[in-house]
Amino acid sequence: MVTPTLRVEIALLALLPRNHEKNRCMDVLPPDRCLPFLITIDGESSNYINASYKQPSAFIVTQHPLPNTVKDFWRLALDYHCTSIVMLNDVDPAQLCPQYWPENGVHRHGPIQVEFVSADLEEDIISRIFRIYNAARPQDGYRMVQQFQFLGWPMYRDTPVSKRSFLKLIRQVDKWQEEYDGGEGRTVVHCLNGGGRSGTFCAISIVCEMLCHQHSVDVFHAVKTLRNNKPNMVDLLVSVRTSTSTSDSGLSTSTEDFTAADGAGKELLSSLFNDKKL
Repeated sequence: MVTPTLRVEIALLALLPRNHEKNRCMDVLPPDRCLPFLITIDGESSNYINASYKQPSAFIVTQHPLPNTVKDFWRLALDYHCTSIVMLNDVDPAQLCPQYWPENGVHRHGPIQVEFVSADLEEDIISRIFRIYNAARPQDGYRMVQQFQFLGWPMYRDTPVSKRSFLKLIRQVDKWQEEYDGGEGRTVVHCLNGGGRSGTFCAISIVCEMLCHQHSVDVFHAVKTLRNNKPNMVDLLVSVRTSTSTSDSGLSTSTEDFTAADGAGKELLSSLFNDKKL
């Protein structure tokens, strides 16, 4: 079975009454075994956040912060040494998706201070750099975090407008990670509910890394691994296995098996790896 069912008994912490208000969707919950517990102390606040992470993964997947979890979001970024944030949805107060970052100056979220440094717009990507630190522990220093807000995936579309722009987003994140922290920092990836779009980004990032280092990829395995950690990842892709090879003329793909695959996940992944112009 490619998509494991999230049983109640494996998400007990997310279902505790005190954590209900921290979950955007009660059907998109992180399993207990993949929870990144918050470390920074913030009064009597709990150490729970609706996020999924399993070592040695480079990604922490979460939902867009709710108004009452913005400070937890920044605690997560600081506690887990994150140097990148990938945003795949829109700011929308009607859906309780607030702007969680400052456009200038400093915002304080509990003990975490978030200071705006710079911003840049390039095609479908707004990149913003922030300096974050724990005001209660100044001796720990600060961390530079770059947020990549992807504008090329409107809410009404199942897939991004441009696959070229989506791959550019992945390359920009990889470049920042390598230049700033030698590839050691983690990336927080979020969409509205921390499910389909976030999973698609992670899956394609993993596949691109396989392609660079191994010259062949297995999309089926990449997606299955993600879904074992969180069942809703790449939520419309049922089963995809793709073998990809590179040549001097560009990217060529041999699709061995698409079994029972349908929806946005299949469309995006298959189209990305069948475009020889990339």
